[in-house]
Amino acid sequence: MTDKKYVIAMDQGTTSSRAILFNKAGEMVSVVQREYRQIYPQPGWVEHDPMDIWSTQMGVTMEAMQKIDAKPEEIAAIGITNQRETTVVWDAATGHPVYNAIVWQCRRTSGMIDQMKADGWTDAIRQKTGLIPDAYFSASKIAWILDHVPGVRERAERGELRFGTVDSWLIWNLTDGRAHVTDRTNASRTMLFDIHQCEWDEEILRYFHIPRSMLPTVLPSSGLFGTTTRFGGEILIAGVAGDQQAALFGQCGFAAGEVKTTYGTGGFMLMNTGEDAILSRQGLLTTIAASVGDTVQYALEGSVFIVGAAIQWLRDEMRMIKSSPQSEEYCRNVPDAGGMYIVPTFSGMGAPYWQQDARGMIVGLTRGISKDHFIRATVESLAYQTHDLLRAMTEEAHLSLSGLKVDGGASANNFLMQFQADISDVTIIRPRCIETTALGAAYLAGLAVGYWKDLEEVSANWQCGQTFTPHMDPDKRNKLLHGWRRAVDCAIYWAKEDRNGDEYV
Repeated sequence: MTDKKYVIAMDQGTTSSRAILFNKAGEMVSVVQREYRQIYPQPGWVEHDPMDIWSTQMGVTMEAMQKIDAKPEEIAAIGITNQRETTVVWDAATGHPVYNAIVWQCRRTSGMIDQMKADGWTDAIRQKTGLIPDAYFSASKIAWILDHVPGVRERAERGELRFGTVDSWLIWNLTDGRAHVTDRTNASRTMLFDIHQCEWDEEILRYFHIPRSMLPTVLPSSGLFGTTTRFGGEILIAGVAGDQQAALFGQCGFAAGEVKTTYGTGGFMLMNTGEDAILSRQGLLTTIAASVGDTVQYALEGSVFIVGAAIQWLRDEMRMIKSSPQSEEYCRNVPDAGGMYIVPTFSGMGAPYWQQDARGMIVGLTRGISKDHFIRATVESLAYQTHDLLRAMTEEAHLSLSGLKVDGGASANNFLMQFQADISDVTIIRPRCIETTALGAAYLAGLAVGYWKDLEEVSANWQCGQTFTPHMDPDKRNKLLHGWRRAVDCAIYWAKEDRNGDEYV
């Protein structure tokens, strides 16, 4: 590996595609990122064009290599990390998608999930997949495509179609259709995968009427997934993990008890639980963690659907800010949120509430509320939601955290990080490299091909960038949290109206 200088991380996210070249010290030497189109056909529906995903990911990768004149022979391997649960179905012969990708945020299959719960599947799903039945996961999205796109079910039953999460879709294209594979972490987010047996579950497949022939082969997160020649020479694809598991790996969360939270489009907290698959009683999910080797490691996960997407909403739909970093400046213009709370449940509520029909809520408005207050309340909501996860996770695991590792784009917001420390009464630890999702994918790939020798060498790269310690008065903290819980209760109450307009009593 002496002639290999870099590992490429393809970081395919919900709102943008990014490519980062890392060197042996785990430093970013070239970064290119490009946003792509979000498609909202109806309220609560979210789609992507799979060709946008593919073309932007290819474009940024080529550009990142060209920026530093990196040759294919200098690349040790490619690691892929991706938005999870998002569902792509395509023709096995042509590679053409049969429908847009249905994004993890999409709620169109909520009725299907309600029926699944009524059919008594909740416990079986929990026991087999570690998940809670929800439209968030891939299974009902596949079924919707099969049921609603003319002729697609017949083609699937003839073995002509393939399903994949975004990693599978990228690898299929990178290998020109030679490899239809995924890794354990992405498979564990489909609601079709038995995380204890590490295989697709035939009973759940039958319930959703999904042909087994559509599904990819499942591999460990670090190892050979295929070879691509798309960049002018052969490069191994040697690491794959869903974005949140990749971030835990990039934060060197290799051992049981390690915790990180990511402030991305959504917010995700993961705790490594080692070889124990702990079933939560507080709405957390049990999922497979990224690891090196054949031993399966597990994690507890709490998911907040809308985090960075709330800042994007301020920018794109509300037009209150021109850039995401500008939100920090507005937050500092006022001493507090003026008694206002925003609950940004645009796509239902994740852990620990799991109210799939909940919608966003703004409470506490007065005549004195300004744009500054509105922006600050939105940013504070990210910390409140993360606090709810942290409380549930520490109670579940029976531990008290002295520090919480953070990463993701919104973790660069110093106001948010200090407010998080204050509201959760915990020290926030931000690494020097906050792009730990991409770094985790790079590490998984590099370890598979010997670019990095072992986990100890990888751990030596981790460096603390900044810490934030709590300073808030306990009475003020309790008062703010009480107000937040009242606002959440309002959002949950709103969800109690059924689809026919009749209130539950």
